[in-house]
Amino acid sequence: MPVIEESVFIARPPQEVFEFLIKSENIPVWDSSVVQAEQIGDGPVGVGTRTKGSSKVLGRHFDWVSENTHFDPPNKTVIRSVEGKFDFTITDTLESEGDGTRLTHRIDAGTGLGGVFGKLADPFVQKAHTRTVRANLETLADLLAEHHDGG
Repeated sequence: MPVIEESVFIARPPQEVFEFLIKSENIPVWDSSVVQAEQIGDGPVGVGTRTKGSSKVLGRHFDWVSENTHFDPPNKTVIRSVEGKFDFTITDTLESEGDGTRLTHRIDAGTGLGGVFGKLADPFVQKAHTRTVRANLETLADLLAEHHDGG
């Protein structure tokens, strides 16, 4: 199972970072691989909340539905794909660090990151997507440092 794990320091308190991360509509703002995302249904985000979205990875589009399987504000959230061609789990862990937050973003790809590209593409796709994840986290850190309202 390919894993991508990156972390970034964000100059905002964990609660503000967490509140920004859990809003589905914010995902495409900082994650360049997500074309669109929206919460399914109304109500507060928690365990069982579903999000539907569309992603583009190395030129390939795929639709997905994810579900929150762990929700511990402002420390940790885990979402897992429940529909779509791409099997993934994303874990975000937030820890206080100095005057800000250390966010660790982990993607576990159950079917291999090559997925629609084929198993032989896994190492290439993983390396390319690791660079994308790193850049996305830097974008998130910059965005939250500039916008002090937390989204």
